[in-house]
Amino acid sequence: MKKLLLRLSVFALTLSCGATENPVKNTSKVNVNTSTYGYWQQHVDYAMEIDMDVETFQYQGKQKLVYTNNSPDVLNRVYYHLYFNAFQPGSEMDVRSRTIGDPDPRVGDRISKLQPNEIGYIKVNSLKQNGKEITHKTVGTVLEVKLSQPIQPGESVTFDMDFDGQVPLQIRRSGRNSKEGVALSMTQWYPKLAEYDDEGWHADPYIGREFHGVWGDFDVKLTIDKDYVVGGTGYIQSETKAKKGKKTVHFKAPKVHDFTWAADPDFIHDTFEMENGPTLHFYYKKDLEPKYIENWKKLQPDTAKLMTYFSENVGEYPYDQYSVIQGGDGGMEYAMCTLITGKRSYSSLFGVTAHELAHTWFQFLLATNEAKHEWMDEGFTSYISTLAENEFGSSKSDNPLSGSYRGYIGLANSGYEQPLTTHADRYKYNQVYGAAAYSKGAVFIAQLGYVIGEENLKKTIKKYFEDFSFKHPKPMDFVRTAERITDFELDWYLIDFAQTTNTVDYGVKSVEGNTITLERIGLMPMPIDLSVTYTDGTTEEFYIPLQMMRGEKPTSATIIDDWAWAMPTYSFNTEKTVKSVEIDASKLMADVKRENNIFTVD
Repeated sequence: MKKLLLRLSVFALTLSCGATENPVKNTSKVNVNTSTYGYWQQHVDYAMEIDMDVETFQYQGKQKLVYTNNSPDVLNRVYYHLYFNAFQPGSEMDVRSRTIGDPDPRVGDRISKLQPNEIGYIKVNSLKQNGKEITHKTVGTVLEVKLSQPIQPGESVTFDMDFDGQVPLQIRRSGRNSKEGVALSMTQWYPKLAEYDDEGWHADPYIGREFHGVWGDFDVKLTIDKDYVVGGTGYIQSETKAKKGKKTVHFKAPKVHDFTWAADPDFIHDTFEMENGPTLHFYYKKDLEPKYIENWKKLQPDTAKLMTYFSENVGEYPYDQYSVIQGGDGGMEYAMCTLITGKRSYSSLFGVTAHELAHTWFQFLLATNEAKHEWMDEGFTSYISTLAENEFGSSKSDNPLSGSYRGYIGLANSGYEQPLTTHADRYKYNQVYGAAAYSKGAVFIAQLGYVIGEENLKKTIKKYFEDFSFKHPKPMDFVRTAERITDFELDWYLIDFAQTTNTVDYGVKSVEGNTITLERIGLMPMPIDLSVTYTDGTTEEFYIPLQMMRGEKPTSATIIDDWAWAMPTYSFNTEKTVKSVEIDASKLMADVKRENNIFTVD
């Protein structure tokens, strides 16, 4: 088993916020129209006042939350996420990390060894609904709240909360005193209302994977030591003069579903003004080695190139700024910013920035529920960021997604694969999660280009973003977008590739004279691109449509009869004697056993 997991890990794809004078001028770009296909969504506005003690790493918070129930349902309860509670010995994150077959080395047993002054926590001291105290209970990383009065459809209510928090030693994403010496990486640090949608509440415990949240406006006043440089989500409205050694930084962030900040007394803060785009902010430690400082300087114009690429190829970035911040434990995307580690080679720094910035479109602006459909975030992000890196990197590849294909095919042949419908926390192995979410997720979208044609795929991605940004889309929303673009039937593609572990495996069964016979060995159907070389040295391309697709992609190949999926073999005659045959010479079809794709007549 260890050998198989090691092999799988080799195949798996390894991936290793400031001020403005006019803070909300682009709010009009933030389209939250909920009319698309009868869609509705909840809304929440946060006003928070936070007082941080940088000596004890404890903070006090006041939160006023206005929640609007746009659902057709009467709500008798609400839930909050208390993510910092995961960083305590005996938590679900701690136990899961110590009992999974291949623990994440960043976590391992570190949580179990935290001392009381090193753990993370969020303690809710009081909670009121419209001024009246209500019952609440902390259960791990979730606050269960019983309402004093149900929230009716269309009604808005106000929750007032006092809470205390303690920042854990940096272990996973959030925390204090990271291995690179960043004082505060504050992600998922406040009581965060859980999402409620047509599938009900999404109050998942935090076990180490993904996040999901409600869109709204944030107004955050952070009081902190006067020497700390602060950056993160939102626009800085003001920064008060120091009083008693502290200052207050006032942020506003329109239409976001989380709020992140980082702070350190030794941050350098650079800005880069894009000609036709947002202001880019960069925060990194001034005590980095000169080679790393140089990398952070070089990164700035290249980040602008990436921002332009994603805006042109997915959809326009709607905010006035974006920040790249040294912090965290690798790379993780957040609202209007990312936290990444800074001691990297330039290629690594550029690569992680490309990936995390691309998440802005798929995790932040589209914001599929990552816990349930993690591959739509990680995979689609890997797809577009890989193309961007290929565009701007020093070396070019005809098939830049080949690494993702290798990762998925290694997974499919390992015997450990679980379907993409698996909840992000429920994968048996971390490496299986990684290969599924990143590699197979990227192949899902890349292979769709093989199925419907690359130009149709480009149109699908842009239309998908146009229709479903700010709407938490689901897998079928993407597939239905592709169907509207092409007029094909594509539900079979989602069913087989994402909802099962069925595999693509086609082979050349025989070639006799001018008769070619192909066979379907795997259970997943696909249309077939076929390259034929004749004995006279000429070549011809054929396209065999999949009958259940009810259409053919744009192609210059010779289109021949449909292949019905239930038929295990398919034969046709050519006009010349055949020398050799190859199925899918482009290697864009994720055939798990390519050795039978080529046949040469002896």
